[in-house]
Amino acid sequence: MPAQLNAYLNFNGRCREAMTFYQQCLGGELTMQKIAESPMAADMPSEAGANILHSSLTRNGVLLIMGSDMMGASLKQGNSVVLCLNCSSNEEIDTFFTNLSAGGQVKFPPHQSFWGSTYGELTDKFGMRWMFTHTKN
Repeated sequence: MPAQLNAYLNFNGRCREAMTFYQQCLGGELTMQKIAESPMAADMPSEAGANILHSSLTRNGVLLIMGSDMMGASLKQGNSVVLCLNCSSNEEIDTFFTNLSAGGQVKFPPHQSFWGSTYGELTDKFGMRWMFTHTKN
């Protein structure tokens, strides 16, 4: 599968409500994982447990949008969208990540995540936020 670019929407406690609305508008299959259902729960305040760690809306096998509550209080109008590049290999992540991080700021270098994907995150030199992911099939 070639690399695919998707919007990753961030909400401050309203991810479930927003993603449910988008599903009602666009149709498709909605999946959500609460913070409390993840290994991160032990590192988060208990009141964050009901918030959404990750959600995705797919339709006819095509990923439409993803969302999360993970930005919390740092969420501001204008920083709520992240470009998520779903890569076809770890090598592709490394190439794209290296190229886009030039002059930017790395938040998380590519690494094996607890959910099973290779994952990295950065802000490019133009201030655009990027997430990179690859899941082996």
